[in-house]
Amino acid sequence: MAAIRLSFLSFLSSKTSTFAGMKEGMNREILRIALPAIVANITVPLLGLVDTAIAGHLGDKVFIGAVAVGAMMFNLVYWNFGFLRMSTSGMTAQTCGSGDFKESAKLLGESTALAALVSAIIIVLQWPIRLLLLWIIGPSPEVTSLAITYFTICIWGVPPVLVMMAFKGWLLGMQDSKSAMWISIMTNVFNIVASLVCVFLLKMGFVGIAVGTLAGEWLGLLYAALTVQRKFPRLNGVLDWRRVWRFKGAGRYFKVSRDIFLRSFLLMTVSLAFVSIGARSGDLILAVNALILQLFTLYSHFMDGIAFAGEAVVGKYYGMRDMGRMRRCVRLLFGWGLAVAAVFTLVYSFPRVAFWLLTDQQSVIDAAMDYRVWCALIPAAGMAAFVWDGVFISLTRSMGMLISAGIAWSLFFVIYWLTPEAWGNNRLWIAYLSFLALRGIIQTILYRGYLAHGVLER
Repeated sequence: MAAIRLSFLSFLSSKTSTFAGMKEGMNREILRIALPAIVANITVPLLGLVDTAIAGHLGDKVFIGAVAVGAMMFNLVYWNFGFLRMSTSGMTAQTCGSGDFKESAKLLGESTALAALVSAIIIVLQWPIRLLLLWIIGPSPEVTSLAITYFTICIWGVPPVLVMMAFKGWLLGMQDSKSAMWISIMTNVFNIVASLVCVFLLKMGFVGIAVGTLAGEWLGLLYAALTVQRKFPRLNGVLDWRRVWRFKGAGRYFKVSRDIFLRSFLLMTVSLAFVSIGARSGDLILAVNALILQLFTLYSHFMDGIAFAGEAVVGKYYGMRDMGRMRRCVRLLFGWGLAVAAVFTLVYSFPRVAFWLLTDQQSVIDAAMDYRVWCALIPAAGMAAFVWDGVFISLTRSMGMLISAGIAWSLFFVIYWLTPEAWGNNRLWIAYLSFLALRGIIQTILYRGYLAHGVLER
């Protein structure tokens, strides 16, 4: 009897050790993708800070406004084409898991070709796009004139930016987040150095900022292409660029891309509505909301790292048809998401120091402190949506992402208009945090439905 008991305990111990080892290994996989993605995300604001600093040394505050407006114009354009990264990463992760490198290479070719086609369309339509964006943003005549100059030069940087989205999505799907990180870092370095050289060494003034940005983006694309070639030399033998342009068998890729494009458009309209409604409440409220949104942006850089890990690792296990590990990975992702959200909730519960780092305007800081409760709630409200976006991309359940965004989009406006007007700016934050939370709730329901009905196993 003692021998049987000892044998059972040994069996149980071995199983527990195996499970713990698998869990530890999966956590390492998640962090191997997430940490480089977070580092890459954090480097993004650095470029904006340097460009703003360069503009600030040109002798007139109008240059700062022009750089800000010009950057915003391109952000609005690029936001809608995030599907070039997301569709590519999710589908590539699945082919990586199934071991089909030929299909992975085909996805790289299709996403790159689509990025080139979209770029050509944007360049051809640059005049109406520029007109629309300036109408949406509404800068002063002085800023508008300079912003047009910035836009006219930087529009030729659309091809490298969109193609790099496809490259980085493909590398992420191939479980190589570190290379994607270095592409982001080096592109920013090229951009900063080129802008400094053009403005101060070549004495090009404001135009030098735009020319430096353009040069940095093309240098970044060259670095990205060399990186992909160096890391995956097998591409030369399996990727036929002549056949790629036919997009044969790319129906699924286009469907996923369409859904993500529409979902991104809905998210963009909510952000624009948020800024527009806040602006009508006066300059002080506009500044307060901008401060709090900066805190949300910082948090999103960390949560995007978790989401990217979901795209890569969950997609790999889904491609392997290992549903047990896939579900376990989803649970671990939420564990990491909760940990990040808890840390940010603690920090954002006492936001005065963060506000002080962002501005020296005491009146703005004091006014922002009246809304500190929303700062503390941002991490909890947005956590699930970030994680689920990564998971849904990995499973290519793009329609679920679109449905959740569509319902939350509708309820954002409903909640805002139903909230008492006497609540002032709090109405806007209640609607916005509800929008974030509802996306996560709806995606949770959809995921459980997929599991309950065996949709993911078909």
